[in-house]
Amino acid sequence: MSKKQKKVLFRILAAAVLLIAAHFLPLTGLALALCYLVPYGIIGWDVLWRAVRNIAGGQVFDENFLMSVATVGAFGTGEYAEAVFVMLFYQVGELFQDYAVGKSRKSIASLMDIRPDTANVEREGVITEEDPQDVAVGETVVIKPGERVPLDGVVTEGNSVLDTAALTGEAVPRDVGPGDAILSGCVNLRGVLRVKVTKPAEESTVSKILEMVENAGERKSRSESFITRFARYYTPGVVLAATLLFLLPTLALAVMPVPPVFLAGTVWNDWLNRALVFLVISCPCALVISVPLSFFGGIGGASRSGILVKGGNYLEALAETKTVVFDKTGTLTKGVFSVSAVHPEEGYTKEQVLEWAALAEQFSDHPIAGSLRAACAAQMDPSRAKDVEEISGHGVCASIDGHRICVGNARMMERESASWISCELPGTIVHVTADGFYAGHIVISDQVKPDAKAAIADLKASGVEKTVMLTGDAQAVAAAVAAELGVDEFHAELLPADKVELTERLLTAGNGKLAFVGDGINDAPVLTRADIGVAMGAMGSDAAIEAADIVLMDDRPGKLATAMRISRKTLRIVRQNIVFALGVKALVLVLGALGLAGMWAAVFADVGVSVLAVLNAMRAMRVEPSPGAEA
Repeated sequence: MSKKQKKVLFRILAAAVLLIAAHFLPLTGLALALCYLVPYGIIGWDVLWRAVRNIAGGQVFDENFLMSVATVGAFGTGEYAEAVFVMLFYQVGELFQDYAVGKSRKSIASLMDIRPDTANVEREGVITEEDPQDVAVGETVVIKPGERVPLDGVVTEGNSVLDTAALTGEAVPRDVGPGDAILSGCVNLRGVLRVKVTKPAEESTVSKILEMVENAGERKSRSESFITRFARYYTPGVVLAATLLFLLPTLALAVMPVPPVFLAGTVWNDWLNRALVFLVISCPCALVISVPLSFFGGIGGASRSGILVKGGNYLEALAETKTVVFDKTGTLTKGVFSVSAVHPEEGYTKEQVLEWAALAEQFSDHPIAGSLRAACAAQMDPSRAKDVEEISGHGVCASIDGHRICVGNARMMERESASWISCELPGTIVHVTADGFYAGHIVISDQVKPDAKAAIADLKASGVEKTVMLTGDAQAVAAAVAAELGVDEFHAELLPADKVELTERLLTAGNGKLAFVGDGINDAPVLTRADIGVAMGAMGSDAAIEAADIVLMDDRPGKLATAMRISRKTLRIVRQNIVFALGVKALVLVLGALGLAGMWAAVFADVGVSVLAVLNAMRAMRVEPSPGAEA
């Protein structure tokens, strides 16, 4: 409990003791009023002051104004004890709500407290502690056991195990050694690591995570926006209604010789009391607090599971998703390609075809290019390849040892007018031509992620009506992966523009929202166009993560089903709170207007409903992972 909360608790206890004492004092009239005024001032001065300050600032109709008018009015009609009780229970409710919100914020703050304050930088053999902001790309940082990784980089020396739970929600530590890329925010558990920094502090993974979480609150969901607009018109409306509830019957009693039946036996201060009860009941605290808290809890629960949601609006949209479109490579598959076969044409050798392909692709960062280089046993001399030209959506051409070598897909072969041969083996086929003649092809295979099949099944079980896979791979490869995973529909041999076009078509044809899941730079346009863009965060490109609305930090597609469960649970809680709060208030408002509900019922309709709604909202923090996420 914070110091502020402790002070409020002390005031509540002090006011309660004085209230009880005043109740038993044998006093009447002004002396009794003054006795009750002491606990009222102790417990309510801040509410009165905020009301006055807000009125001076032009913000009249809020809960402070309503509570002030109601309790001061109760004092004016001689209901001293009720005035103090109402303010006392209002403060109890506010304390509880403040504690609940603070606990949720503290939970997320501790979760996100993953940015180290210092980095051990090694310069000319001397290690000094520096602010990560002052460490340049290319410098070496030393990370000792128990320390957090301060910046993104590549291990140059040492072997260790990293705890990645703060980033990915993954409990199993990750082994790292020379050549492995590591992310800032992870904890080094064992050996000393020397790491070459690859990104400045402001572009590091941990900085981006913190920025996403900090900005998430700025993107309100439709429910949150509705509550904001609702409160803006609701509060002045109930003040007007309460005023009319007092004035109209009072005027009728004054001017009508024979008042209507419903006014019989009442006097003006009865209607004043009913109007004051009406004001207490009408406070919109339960909605104003519990709805944002529900989304805040949902975002926090998702963060704890390694799922970063950039705003409540995206959480709400994900709950309404009916179509999920996946990129294949790096999303449903590992994106770790390896050469499984080389089929040269007559007059060429396997080694020759593979070496030409590796030399032509030596400057590409595509996974296929990496697998070609890894499989080439020959010691490649990069200077052998000249005039390298990358042709988007086709492949690469280069001059190697005086021969014009083209490496790519079937479109490249058609462009070169080469008579290429198809291959029955599953995988990606890379064709090679030499001086315009077909030299052979290389088969490269990818592996499906272990949890991909379970993720598809879990999404369908959770209400997703259609799953679609988009890929630039050959039709046969795409068909094999689609059959293995059980996706409803797939489209192969696509260029980046084709993916956007197909997504547009699915957006117009489908019901509900559409989510696109991808990881590459070429996925960024589609991630932006979809209703909800979901990026793979651990291995995904910066462009994809920047364009996405939701980031899965451990690259497991099964986490999407977990995110959907969180979003739907959060939305259920929000709707429960809205219906419960409005329903109870409407009922008690009618009873109050009829004189059947007094201040105690008003206190329950305001403070009691708020407390129950906040308790319900805090359930959004608890997350049960989907089966697909555990595969």
